[in-house]
Amino acid sequence: MKFRLEKRDYRSTRMAVLVPVVSLLVSFVLGAIVLLISDANPFQAYAAMIKGAFGSQTKLQYTLVKSIPLLLCGLAVGIAFRLKFWNIGAEGQYVGGVIGITWVMQFWTFLPTALLLPVGMVVGILFGALWGGIPGVLKAQWSVDETLTTLMMNYIIIGFAEYLYFNAWKAPRGNMGTVLYPKEAWLPRIWGRVHGGIFFALILVGILWFVLYKTRWGFELNMIGKNKRAAECQGVSIKKNIILAMLLSGAIAGLAGVIDAAAVTHQLTKGVDAGYGFTGIIIAWMSGLNPFVSIVVSVIMAALETGSDALQMTMKLPNAMGAVLQGLILIPLLAGNIFIEYRLLVIKTRKEVIA
Repeated sequence: MKFRLEKRDYRSTRMAVLVPVVSLLVSFVLGAIVLLISDANPFQAYAAMIKGAFGSQTKLQYTLVKSIPLLLCGLAVGIAFRLKFWNIGAEGQYVGGVIGITWVMQFWTFLPTALLLPVGMVVGILFGALWGGIPGVLKAQWSVDETLTTLMMNYIIIGFAEYLYFNAWKAPRGNMGTVLYPKEAWLPRIWGRVHGGIFFALILVGILWFVLYKTRWGFELNMIGKNKRAAECQGVSIKKNIILAMLLSGAIAGLAGVIDAAAVTHQLTKGVDAGYGFTGIIIAWMSGLNPFVSIVVSVIMAALETGSDALQMTMKLPNAMGAVLQGLILIPLLAGNIFIEYRLLVIKTRKEVIA
C-alpha cells in the first residue's frame, strides 16, 4: 500500500473548516501529553486555565484586552499571507507603532493635548507601514526573500527601541521607561480594563472582510496567492500588490502597537516586543485568513496566555507553559493545511490486489 498526495483542482471548503477544528483538538491532546510529562493532570490544568482566563469579570477583561493586539496582528499577517508573502515581521511593525506614538506624545509638545492621540495614532500607523513596506519593496523590486528580511527587521527595530528606552528617550531622574503620555491623551476605557481599542479592531475586521472578499483588489490578492503566473497573464501587477499589501499589513500591526501603548502601557516600556506579532502568525493560519474567524482565534490565544498565569499559581507549573501550549497549536495546523490544497490517495500495490 502506497500513499500519494495529489493537488486538488480547487481549494476544499470542507477541509478549510475541518482542518483548524481537528488541528485544535490534536493540539490539546499534544498539550495534555506535555502536561502529563510535567506531572500535571491535564484536565485540572485546562480547567485552571479556563478559570484563569474567564473565571471572573476582571479575568475576562484581561483576556479581552490581550486579544485586541493579537487580533490586529493576526489581521496584519493574514493580508500578506493571502498573496503568499511570508510576513514574519509583524512584531517589528508593532514596535514601530509604539515608537511612532511615543515620539509624538513625548516631543510634539507644540500640539494641543486634544490632538496628541489622533496625531500620535497616525504617526504610529505610518511607522508600522514603513517598516512593513521596506521588505515589500525589496521583494517586489529585487526578489529578496521576505522571510529573512522581515525577521531581521524585527531585531533591528527592537534593538532601536531598547536604545530609546535606556538612552535617548529615558525619563528624567532615573524613572523607568519613557515619560508617561498625558492622561488626556490616553485611549479611554469602556468596561473595566477593556478600552476603546476594541472598537478599532472590530470595525477593521468588517472593513477588511469587505475589501478582501468583495472588491477587485481583494480578488487580485487572492489570485496572486493561488497562481502568480495566471495573475500576471490577467494583467495584475504583482509588484504593486506586494508593496500595497505590505504597507497595509505593516500599518495594521503598527495600529496594534499604537492602541496598546495609548490604552495600556502609556509609554515606551522595556521589553515592548510582547510577542503579539509572532502569535499573530498562528492566528492567521488558524482562522484560514478569514477576518471574522480571527476574532474567535485571538480570544482563544489570549486565553491561553492569561490562563497560563493560573497554571503557575495553582498547578506550580512554569509560566512558559502557556507559550508551549500556544506553539503546539501551530504544528498540527501547518501539517493539516496540506489537506486543504491536496488530497491523500491510497494506492494498493499489485500483490495486495491479487491477494
